[in-house]
Amino acid sequence: MIRIISLAAFTIASAAHAFCGFYVAGGGAELFNNATQVVLMRDGTRTVLSMQNNYQGPPENFAMVIPVPVVLQKENVKTLGKDIFARVDTLSAPRLVEYWEQDPCYVPPPPDLRDYKSSVKRKSGGVKSDEVEKDLGVKIEAQFTVGEYEIVILSAKDALGLETWLKLNKYKIPEGAEPLFRPYIQQGMKFFVAKVDVKKVTFDEKTKMAALSPLRFHYDSEKFELPVRLGLINAKAQQDLIVNILAKNQRYEVANYANVTIPTNIDLVPSAKSEFPFFYVSLFDRTMKANPKSVVTEYAWQATSCDPCPTTPLSEGDFKTLGADVLPPAKGPVDQYNPASGFVLTRLHARYDKTSLGEDLVFKAAEPIVGGREFLTDGKNLEQGFRKDSWNNFQARYAIRYPWAGEVKCTNPVYGRWGGPPNGTPKSTGSATGTAFVARDPEKVEKLAESPVAELQVKGLKSKAGEALRPQGKK
Repeated sequence: MIRIISLAAFTIASAAHAFCGFYVAGGGAELFNNATQVVLMRDGTRTVLSMQNNYQGPPENFAMVIPVPVVLQKENVKTLGKDIFARVDTLSAPRLVEYWEQDPCYVPPPPDLRDYKSSVKRKSGGVKSDEVEKDLGVKIEAQFTVGEYEIVILSAKDALGLETWLKLNKYKIPEGAEPLFRPYIQQGMKFFVAKVDVKKVTFDEKTKMAALSPLRFHYDSEKFELPVRLGLINAKAQQDLIVNILAKNQRYEVANYANVTIPTNIDLVPSAKSEFPFFYVSLFDRTMKANPKSVVTEYAWQATSCDPCPTTPLSEGDFKTLGADVLPPAKGPVDQYNPASGFVLTRLHARYDKTSLGEDLVFKAAEPIVGGREFLTDGKNLEQGFRKDSWNNFQARYAIRYPWAGEVKCTNPVYGRWGGPPNGTPKSTGSATGTAFVARDPEKVEKLAESPVAELQVKGLKSKAGEALRPQGKK
């Protein structure tokens, strides 16, 4: 079992993710949505969407506008605590772990079959009058209050009418909104407008930022997609969008953009321990450059387990918080000890600007994949990339390895067995969860990667310098 040690260097800032709607505000204030986390839960046609947003701007009343496929009622919407988003983000984020080579002369005891059988068993398991609204083709379908949010669900017949309605209600709409409204209206989408009462929100006077209560709402729709185009209205530069998807026995990827997995199982030099976020953004940017307009899979794993674990896996209570309480009744046998055991957590990461994203993200079911594990392809070389399998075990994992430097007294030493440090100090696992504001240096991959990265034509420091002799110690 791996104990977890928090590494501050891996959580240096909150990520600046994209927002799947956009902000509008009274008074003509310039707004900038700088951080959004999205968790989607999907089962059949039921989608539960949870999001946490930060708002940066003056403390006037403001609102969020999000396209939704159906009219939501008060029972469909609730606010959440903030801790759950940090848990999900840390669990699925790229991780760095340290490994020490074990004593080459150590002879492990024979395996205990009782432990093996036990392990197998566990794994199976502000509105204007009606007349004005009618003239503009805008209809209020529902109206209610949840927490600090005053929510209105709108339908509209015309994009210009919707834009006019919002302006008449004293919301400053960024230039270019009307063309972006149009395709949603043509699809018959509704608009979730969550206005915030500023008196119920705490603003940081130094940063001028407000952390809003996370919102969760659910609906039924044959389509499984995330509206992101409206978020481009507020985009000042490139935006990062990270979407975590929870689904029963199912991994997801995008259907309308290219998919690529992040290069994984890369050994790093020891100095990377303090530079891991810088390495990872370099690796991610290089991956995007080699695969333009792609969406990157960073994680696909059973949500109730992990190895290595930067935090504890999700619990039954976490699943209920994120939407399991409103999913259809389970079909088939259910693990009585942990009803959440069949869920797969998928993490998708996109980075885009106004020119590179023309459609909302549409999701499709995908086959299970594995990668980023301590698996040797030929008994010597670590498996890189991904491959298809019957079980989802893919992660963005990177390691610092310390070869055995002690005495070797046996005749037939066995090298290449990795684990915790010889003195028994627990291994540490850190996640790169704060990469959006990290300085981006494309050369960090070459500077910090010991092993080659074939997908990006990176030779690796060991390959460039020639394979170093292993410290044999004294015999």
